[in-house]
Amino acid sequence: MPKLRPAFRDKALFVRLFGADVYAVGGYVRDLVRGTPTEEVDLLILRRGLDEIVRRISPHGRVDLVGRSFGIIKFTVRGRTYDLALPRRDAPAGTGVRGHKDIIAASDPALPIEKDLERRDFRCNSLALRLRDGALVDPFGGVKDIRGKVIRLTNPDAFPDDPLRVLRTARFASVLGFKVDPAVYPIAKTIDLAGLSVERVNEELFKILLRSPRPSRGLDELFKLGVLRKLFPELYGLTLSLQDAVFHPETDEYGHHTVWSHTKLTVDQAKTLGDLMGFPPPKTLALLLAALYHDVGKPGTAHWEFKRGRMVIINYGHDLASEKAVRKVFQRFRVFSWNGCPLNKIVPVLIKTHHRASELWQNRDNVTRKAFSRLAAEAGGEIELVVALDAADRAGRRERRVRGLDREARWLLRKFEELRVSRETIKPLILGRDLIKLGVAPGPGMGVLLKKLLHLQLDSRFETRAEGLKFAKKLAAGKRP
Repeated sequence: MPKLRPAFRDKALFVRLFGADVYAVGGYVRDLVRGTPTEEVDLLILRRGLDEIVRRISPHGRVDLVGRSFGIIKFTVRGRTYDLALPRRDAPAGTGVRGHKDIIAASDPALPIEKDLERRDFRCNSLALRLRDGALVDPFGGVKDIRGKVIRLTNPDAFPDDPLRVLRTARFASVLGFKVDPAVYPIAKTIDLAGLSVERVNEELFKILLRSPRPSRGLDELFKLGVLRKLFPELYGLTLSLQDAVFHPETDEYGHHTVWSHTKLTVDQAKTLGDLMGFPPPKTLALLLAALYHDVGKPGTAHWEFKRGRMVIINYGHDLASEKAVRKVFQRFRVFSWNGCPLNKIVPVLIKTHHRASELWQNRDNVTRKAFSRLAAEAGGEIELVVALDAADRAGRRERRVRGLDREARWLLRKFEELRVSRETIKPLILGRDLIKLGVAPGPGMGVLLKKLLHLQLDSRFETRAEGLKFAKKLAAGKRP
């Protein structure tokens, strides 16, 4: 293989400081081989102690010793941060439940680079590239695996030492579009995941959802690797729950009409719609999590009913059951806010309200502004997200990717605009301070009045603050509005 040419911004600085002893490693090298170079670069420095490395780089940027005990430095120069590492060996700490934090890492500047690469998870990541001349170090056939688009373990005996690698298997398969070596599955099945921190689990799941062209690839791997059964029982239940084969013709590769098959397709469609509609990553993540959990209430609400001349599987109330379930899931995984987006607030209301959007369409000949305002308020003003989730749910009955919003979704958004219903119009016009001026004392009674006034506003009984104050005066005086 010809030499590769690393070309990131500060390469010359590192070569000047460390000569032939500095290498790019891991994902940067993998993606360079793939022909898709990235900006994120991790570096490995040989034959230098931690203190010497710090002394050399300190005049050129900010140094943060985030991992002094195992030889990791974060170095920021001109606004870009690099991870600098010494060669090291990893070993599990003692016995019992293994978690990511239970790995003992021992740095050793004299350790051969091949030994450092041996501790890494997959062969496609066990690569190093010498910055000075582009020489590639590939002791485990990583380039061959990259070209064959396969994920194979670098060291099968060491793979169980870090349980997070099981989730990383799913993530890399999904993000890179690689297949997983069948030898990985029996090993993964034996690994205890109970010691993993929820933060690391969330990080891997979020990357699968946001970075994968088809998140269903990663979700399917989580199922095959045993992660759903061990960590996500609510999602695992979907794999065992049947759907009506007429209303939901979508199946898995073996012909099973499961809720899981529909869920995976819905997530893929939601990813496409989120990209097409230009949602920022936090809003896209909210949409994708809502798509992932929108039907977790189905297993507990499923029953057979004879209707339209045949027996049908129905799930009355599954949207409310799903909302309740996802709130518990988010509590368990401590999912609150992500990059300023309150996922724990937005996702449950999207799940609760997305069928309401279809109800508006079904009653489009006589639906009123009141119904649109009520839906917008219940969805917390996330009108586009709730419409996108509803559209993704419909499109989750087929594998063909959507090219945009369907007729129903376009009608909904157009009606919200025509009726002048938006995030702004559902904000309460009358607040507690207005009632205090009318002599209403703070307390539960004020809360009741404010709720009544908001309902009147959403029902289009008033559209300005002045009109609202007239209603407030009547209510405060005990009169009917």
